[in-house]
Amino acid sequence: MLQSERARLTVLYGSLLLLAGGGLIALINVLLRNGLYSRISGAVTTTTYVPAVQGTPPPPSVPGRRLPVPAESLGSGATPTPEQLEQWQATRNLTAAVEQATLHELLVVSLVALAVFAVLSIWLAWWMAGRVLRPVGVITETARRLSGANLHERIGLRAPPGELKRLADTFDGMLDRMEDLVGAQRRFAANAAHELRTPLAVQRAAAEIGLAGDPPPQKVARIRSKLIEVADSSQHLVESLLLLAVSEEGLDTKEPVDLSGVVEAELAAVGATVPQDLLVVRDLAPLTVAGDGTLLGHLVRNLLANAVRHNRAGGRLEVTVSQEGVLTVSNTGPVIDPADVPRLLEPFRRRAERRHTAGEGAGLGLSIVASIARAHGAELTARANPAPGGGLMVRVWFPAGVPGAPPAGETPGA
Repeated sequence: MLQSERARLTVLYGSLLLLAGGGLIALINVLLRNGLYSRISGAVTTTTYVPAVQGTPPPPSVPGRRLPVPAESLGSGATPTPEQLEQWQATRNLTAAVEQATLHELLVVSLVALAVFAVLSIWLAWWMAGRVLRPVGVITETARRLSGANLHERIGLRAPPGELKRLADTFDGMLDRMEDLVGAQRRFAANAAHELRTPLAVQRAAAEIGLAGDPPPQKVARIRSKLIEVADSSQHLVESLLLLAVSEEGLDTKEPVDLSGVVEAELAAVGATVPQDLLVVRDLAPLTVAGDGTLLGHLVRNLLANAVRHNRAGGRLEVTVSQEGVLTVSNTGPVIDPADVPRLLEPFRRRAERRHTAGEGAGLGLSIVASIARAHGAELTARANPAPGGGLMVRVWFPAGVPGAPPAGETPGA
């Protein structure tokens, strides 16, 4: 059996070329055989005819097996003479011999030409198959050579537009996405290790230094409080990482969830942490979406916590739910560069460097929101609010809403 596509294409191309060549030769032989005898007979008759009457011009060359003779040369009975019959028989024999010799020579020459054509067609088919499959070989070698260390390599096929060019470009696009995913995974692992290492170092230092010797009860109480605070922060970080991993897996089942009720409950829960001078504006229309109630609660909770944590004194927090399936959370705060907005939706990314102070987040809130939105088939967009208010506006379009593109000026973040 043929084990390579090049061999299969060679057999296919070569067979087609041989069939075409053989058919052409057969057609030529058939057409020539049907009219060859008449042409030879006419030529031989014209050449070998000797008039019976002196001065009588020879008859014109006409096809046929009968010898044309002038009527006056045959006499009144129009009966061929023995000489004429003999001449006609000789002409017939000569015509048949020439025909057979010509057809035999034509057949021999045709078979030799077909043999040469077969060799050339097989070589041409092999060359054509190799040329056609060359991009496939490049793609195969690139795929075999790729690993985590050289995902930056691309095929970059230089070829005219066509199916193989589109295949190579599609493969390059897939490598771009793979490189982005692998890079994001590496950054996530590195950031997670860094975030977990910091509280562990603080706990170790507090235990080794703060509790060294025989510390007084007041110092022990302070160290105990610090260790509990660091443990709570670590627990929150681990829970956030687990939630992010769960949301990235998608949803196996969905059930109707009252999104407005979820927002009301989360607003009530976050109310204790809202400063007195922060104005909270809500506009919640009835809306039921398909999804997981627990994950949607985390989505709303993270949006509200982010809006409260990064707000300013005397600021404003707006929460709206529309019947078109749109959840919007907007807050005032520091002015954000629009170019930094997509980066804020990545894990462990913050607007400013972390200071490791109490109440500071791990930089996972918005990334968890984006992941939960993707798990529900929703589209998340984020936009920096202009000065002087500043802050951030986040909108989530759920499938239950009216599909369509986000308004102009907003950047999709998921």
